[in-house]
Amino acid sequence: MDIVGFLKSQFICHLLICYIFIASGLIINFIQLFTLILWPINKQLFRRINCRLAYCISSQMVMLLEWWSGTDCTLYTDPESYHKYGKENAIVILNHNFEIDFLCGWNFCERFGVLGSSKVLAKKELSYMPIIGWMWYFLEIVFCKRKWEEDRKTVMQKLLNLRDYPENFWFLIHCEGTRFTEQKHQISMQVAEAKGLPKLKYHLLPRTKGFAVTVQCLRNVVSAVYDSTLNFRNNENPTLLGVLNGKKYHADLYVRRIPLEEVPEDEQECSNWLHKLYQEKDAFQEEYYRTGTYPAIPIVPPRRPWTLLNWLFWALLLLYPLFKLLINMINSGSSLTLASFAFVIVMASVGVRWMIGVTEINKGSTYGNNDNKQKQK
Repeated sequence: MDIVGFLKSQFICHLLICYIFIASGLIINFIQLFTLILWPINKQLFRRINCRLAYCISSQMVMLLEWWSGTDCTLYTDPESYHKYGKENAIVILNHNFEIDFLCGWNFCERFGVLGSSKVLAKKELSYMPIIGWMWYFLEIVFCKRKWEEDRKTVMQKLLNLRDYPENFWFLIHCEGTRFTEQKHQISMQVAEAKGLPKLKYHLLPRTKGFAVTVQCLRNVVSAVYDSTLNFRNNENPTLLGVLNGKKYHADLYVRRIPLEEVPEDEQECSNWLHKLYQEKDAFQEEYYRTGTYPAIPIVPPRRPWTLLNWLFWALLLLYPLFKLLINMINSGSSLTLASFAFVIVMASVGVRWMIGVTEINKGSTYGNNDNKQKQK
């Protein structure tokens, strides 16, 4: 196939993937809206239904990683812990170095059957994003404004609401607060020096208050903390756009299961514990860069077919009326109608590219820059 033909075929694939994701996502958001009538009647039924509806959206993105790009995800952990994954509630601490680290976190959840019920601590702005943000609203995701004085009460209330959640869930948290960049790292280490804290080479200084409150509110509900460190082989720099283009990456995820009883209850002691954890994460990162492996047994959890089957269901449901509409438009011979149709499809693609832009490192949050500067004043 020549270059022009390849680009055309790739562009068409992009359009179809974007169309399926946006159309199915908005349909699911619409269904979720109607589930609100269940909340005062049967809250647990509302939650179970929305876990499955959310899975229909998030699993499409995991499908792109697992099946479309064929990305390999190798898990490094001990066998005793491996058999507990997916069978208990957990707080998952993720490093925040890559544009698709959230997607690899979702992949981890999917392999152990908790993708639909997974939770995150997310910035408030994301709650207004169609499809993903609206899906999270119905999943009772914890949103914050990143101003702890304003967030503390809201975050605590949202976390306490999860104590009676009917499904096993993993609470995914990026304790660094923002994605790693060299500029943010430099500022973060200046703060560490000013506070007399050990410097980190591969991570930003963890923000301990959110983690401490999470542990406090979910104690006796969550069984363990999963300390997770993600890397990619051969110095790969993965992007969500690369995944959409079908590019294959090779991810290595090191997970340590730490019983929650080992995390101190006192807020200051919990803070010290988290700082020590990040020093250990830094050491693991150093070892990975030196040896290309982690100090644990490599395991490749089997892919489950549900992400692919879910995507195929929506593709069959949505592509038939699309092609039928396109054929009718062509038969009508109206240039204006065809142009309008093309405009809608292209705008769908632009919408997905905009959502991808939210994940890009060079367009990331300035939270780590501005907030740390203020702390130094």
